[in-house]
Amino acid sequence: MTVVAGEAGQLPGKGGEFDAVVASLVLCSIDDPAHALAEIARVLRPGGQLRFYEHVRSPRPWAARLEDAITPLWRRAAGGCHPNRDTEAAIRRAEFTVSDIDGFGFSFSALAPNTLHILGTAIRQ
Repeated sequence: MTVVAGEAGQLPGKGGEFDAVVASLVLCSIDDPAHALAEIARVLRPGGQLRFYEHVRSPRPWAARLEDAITPLWRRAAGGCHPNRDTEAAIRRAEFTVSDIDGFGFSFSALAPNTLHILGTAIRQ
């Protein structure tokens, strides 16, 4: 196994060079997740895997509205993080088929709210 670090918007490597890409709590913080997912698809071979762990927009309407309301302040305080992104939908819109996904609530501290996270695998088409 070789691990190669890269920036989400401009990944190192030629087209189809990699078997797998890992994205962990990054798609919420970058300016253009659709571009990053296209870049991931570019460097993955057909059938390659995107392994992801992300927090995502709540499916509960009241909680989603709260996430929308706090996003401008949260983004500035938390390194660009957007708590209201529907990252699962973004992955599905890109060149991926989600083959495995689990959703669960998680809070990084006793003072922070419990938010929905997803952990899964998507296959490049």
